[in-house]
Amino acid sequence: MHDTLYRVFLKFKFSEEKANLIANIFTDNTLAGVNSHGINRVPLFIEYVINGSIKIDAEAEKIGSFGSIERWDGNLGPGIVNATKCTNRAIELAKQNGMGLVALKNTNHWMRGGAYGWQAANEGCISILFTNTQPNMPPWGGKESRIGNNPLIVSIPRENGHVVLDMALSQFAFGKINDYKLRKEKLPIHGGWDLNDELSNDPEKILIKERGLPIGYWKGSALSIILDMLSTLLSGGDSTYKIGMKDFETGISQVYLCIYPSIFHDTNLQEKLLNEIIDYTHNVEPMKEGDQTYYPGEQSMRNRVRNMINGMSVSEVVWNNILRLLDN
Repeated sequence: MHDTLYRVFLKFKFSEEKANLIANIFTDNTLAGVNSHGINRVPLFIEYVINGSIKIDAEAEKIGSFGSIERWDGNLGPGIVNATKCTNRAIELAKQNGMGLVALKNTNHWMRGGAYGWQAANEGCISILFTNTQPNMPPWGGKESRIGNNPLIVSIPRENGHVVLDMALSQFAFGKINDYKLRKEKLPIHGGWDLNDELSNDPEKILIKERGLPIGYWKGSALSIILDMLSTLLSGGDSTYKIGMKDFETGISQVYLCIYPSIFHDTNLQEKLLNEIIDYTHNVEPMKEGDQTYYPGEQSMRNRVRNMINGMSVSEVVWNNILRLLDN
């Protein structure tokens, strides 16, 4: 998969370094079982390159520095490249100051936000990362989409497997809804509203107008608004409102906050506290026989091991579309 995608990105004039990085992220996301933000997104990514929304040669650059806080402009470059760069910078600032924050404007979709949570955790950093999006959910009580599903990522480094929360504020990320559509399956529970303003678990009906259901109903709606406010204010970039006025989802705003817990010099205590919480939540009687509880990120690690052994399950339609990109 990596080799094929690398050749695709080279064909579309990415540098060797960027083609390799982008191919790595798309492949790694798929390996972790997140096809919705891995291999399934490649054709749309290329579509954004072709229509000019993604500037392949653009580089994110620092435009303001305020101690351990920095503002960056993504210059509409590839979201994966910009996100990797800004995560690395937030990690550097955290290791220098205990905490570091990079606020990024004018960037593009970062695909699976959890990839950068894992990146920070691998460097020994706690991270809190979030982005705004185009409007794809109604604010609670409204009919039209005015808020984004604004993914939130929190990662915590841990010796026996990092803890990584990666969640959109819609009940299902829209990439996941499309994944169900590709598999011709219904969602297990309601995921959004259909044309008749009725909650539905039919991915095709939900995707017509992209009106997702917020997690926690009014609570998810409120959290979405807050994350949009924070990403917009801290970066000085576009809000979901402004993003929604464009033809394509581009020029989004993101925040990368990293904390370096090693400054406390009590690593053994930190590991003990984390394991206490994990053991307590694992050791619970399941609702149904055979069910199991997981901490955030645990299933991704298991998916990775399983897929390394058995291979990755990929939509034939999506894979053939990618191969056609090489032939055209």
